[in-house]
Parts: sequence; C-alpha cells; structure tokens
Amino acid sequence: MMEYEVIVIGGGPSGLMAAIAAGEKGAKVLLIDKKDKLGRKLAISGGGRCNVTNRRPIEEIIKHIPGNGKFLYSAFSIFSNEDIITFFEKLGIALKEEDHGRMFPVSNKAESVVDALLTKMEKLNVKIFKNTSVQDVLYDDNKAAAVLLKDGQQISAKSIVIAVGGKSVPQTGSTGDGYAWAEKAGHTITELFPTEVPLTSNEPFIKSKILQGLSLRDINLSVLNPKGKPIISHQMDMLFTHIGVSGPAVLRCSQFVIKAMKKWNLKEVKMTLDALPDQTEEGLFQEIVKLVKSEPKKNIKNTLKGLLPERYLLFLLEQSDIDPNAQGGTIANEKIRTFSKNCKEFTFTVNGTLPLEKAFVTGGGVSVKEIEPQTMASKLADGLYFCGEILDIHGYTGGYNITSALVTGRLAGTNAAQYARNRA
Repeated sequence: MMEYEVIVIGGGPSGLMAAIAAGEKGAKVLLIDKKDKLGRKLAISGGGRCNVTNRRPIEEIIKHIPGNGKFLYSAFSIFSNEDIITFFEKLGIALKEEDHGRMFPVSNKAESVVDALLTKMEKLNVKIFKNTSVQDVLYDDNKAAAVLLKDGQQISAKSIVIAVGGKSVPQTGSTGDGYAWAEKAGHTITELFPTEVPLTSNEPFIKSKILQGLSLRDINLSVLNPKGKPIISHQMDMLFTHIGVSGPAVLRCSQFVIKAMKKWNLKEVKMTLDALPDQTEEGLFQEIVKLVKSEPKKNIKNTLKGLLPERYLLFLLEQSDIDPNAQGGTIANEKIRTFSKNCKEFTFTVNGTLPLEKAFVTGGGVSVKEIEPQTMASKLADGLYFCGEILDIHGYTGGYNITSALVTGRLAGTNAAQYARNRA
C-alpha cells in the first residue's frame, strides 16, 4: 500500500493551497482530483480573469461573508488577504486592484494563476493523481487513516485534508462527495441551499417577458420581511430574465430570500426595487411636476426621457396607470406621485431560486462548530482537516469565497503537515 504523510482530496483553490502549504512544511503530499484539470473553479472565477482575493479590510471581508464569516477571524490573524497577495506575488503573479477591492492578475488570465500554483507544487514534489475518484475516507480508532479509490486501491496517510467543495458548479467536480466522508467521522452537515443564485418569479410582467434582458445600473434592491421591513439591501446592478431576476444585486440578496422563505414558511417573498437611490421620493415628485409645468403639452414619456432606461420608464408609467403618450399637463398629480413611488419602491414577489447546481456558491456544509478555527482540524477525528466550500461558510461574489478557500486551505495544509510530522 502506498503511503503519504498528507493526502489532499480536491484540486480547487483550497486544495491547491493546502497541498502547497503542506509541501512547504516538508511533508510528502499527494493531491487527488477526479477531473483531468486542476483549478477549474479558479479558471472560471472573475469571468475567467481569476479574482484571487479582495483587498478590503478584514472587518469588511467578514461582513461580505454573511454565512459564518466570523468563524474566520482566527484564520485571518494567521494568514490574511494581504498574505494571499504576497503569496501570489512571490509566485511571480503580479496583481492589480479593481473596483470594490477585487484583486486580479495583471495578465487578466486565470490560467497564469493556475499554472503558477501547479509549478509551485511541482517544485515541492507534490504527487498529483488526476482523473482519480475517491470512493471513501477510512478511519482507524477515530483517526484519519487512508483513502479508498474507486478502482479499489487503498492509500494510507497520517493526515487527510478534504477540499472537495460543495454542490454548486458541478462541472468543476463539486458534486457533494465530501459530505458522506465528514458524516462518517461524526460531523454534522448543515442544510445545503443555493446562494449567489438567480431568483425566480411568477409575476405577470416576468411571465410576459416584457422586461427580459433589461439591465438596470446601480439600483437598490431590498428583501422584505412579512411586515414589509427590509432584511437586507444591496446597491448594485440587476437584470430581468425570462424566469425572474439576476445580476449582482440579486445574487447577493438570494440567500436572504431563501432564509426568509424558511424562517416564516413563505411561498413568496416581497422585494422592492429603487431605480433612483440617490433621489428622495418627494424630491423626484417635485422635479417631475416642475418639468411637466415647463412643457405641459409634451408627451410624458418624452418629458421623462433619460430619467430611466426607456423600457423600464414605459413599464413604470403603465404600472402607474399613465398613458406614455398623454400630455404631461393632463396627468393628475396623484398619478405622478404613484409613478414617483414606483421609481423608488417598485414592489414585486419572488418564489424561489434556480437549483443548487446552478448557483455560484453552496450555502451550508460541514458545521464550523466542529472545526478548530486556528487549524481547520476536525474536533471529532484526529488527522482530519477541512477547507474551502465544503465548510458551512459562504460569502458574496467579489473575491470573498475564494479568499475563504485560500485562507482555510493554507491553515489546513500547514496543520495537516505538522500533525503528520508529529505522528512520524
């Protein structure tokens, strides 16, 4: 039987980082991945440009990881986002900062990042098995002992790092294999759900597709509780689709829609859309009244041209029972008030999300209550470590999930190697 000090299962961001960290500690490392190509999630992140981390302060990053981000405080004190930047720069990957603190390679190519990680692993003599499926993780006397491959081969190890991801983006190899291996060691898997995912709606305007394909820039989108109060609001872009809504603001709101549906046993959740977040409703109303007074015979759609994208403007006029071709001077102030309110607070319902497989991120996973926050070690089985998206940690897109994956991967690999060395 082959034997290694550390086996890392999974060749995504956290697995690659774990293998490198263990290799840097001098451990004999094997990385196993069931796909033919490593770093697939890195390769598609940031639209194929690879958003490797985010440079915002730690407090801000934790705020942008609403799913158990606080668990990462200890990890960040040991290996931070600034350390990730230094790590890549030492590998020869120059990085640049873009909007909202997002860090990209200057090359704008994800492959350069993946190649640098693979080159580093080669230098550290990390053994790689690709196209290799793990059937099971074996434990002996409550210690991680070996992995059983699908072909029946058994490989023993002094420590094992499970870095196989969640269940989102399954084409990268994340198909939820690791949950059963964690449960076998006694771990709790919290309920899985899609996050950073488009929302679906049965609203007539969605079904009729009149807004399909329309993007709205820099709007404010809120998820409401049953009393009509905002649970969360995000000011970003959004997109109307043939089945609902999508785009950055929607993706960030999605997990709160799911949680609201579950918490209050709702079939639908209300959302409000503020298309003009920099104006007050009263200020907007007064501005429109003034415009109408200055040219009362002008069609209202022409008077308001440029206030909103044309399709959305015509849609809101219709929602406010205003004929777009009516002369401004003939429209009652009451209807202009309704229109102003719709600009600021258009309310619609959503009834769910696309499935987990279509989500960018998996919510839920191995309970962080059963993981040592400074080492990523299992509290239930010796020599067992977890990192990346298999953990119940989920953040917004924008470099936050990848930061979590790289930080937890670093700690898991470092500590798995130290544990293995101590067992030698």
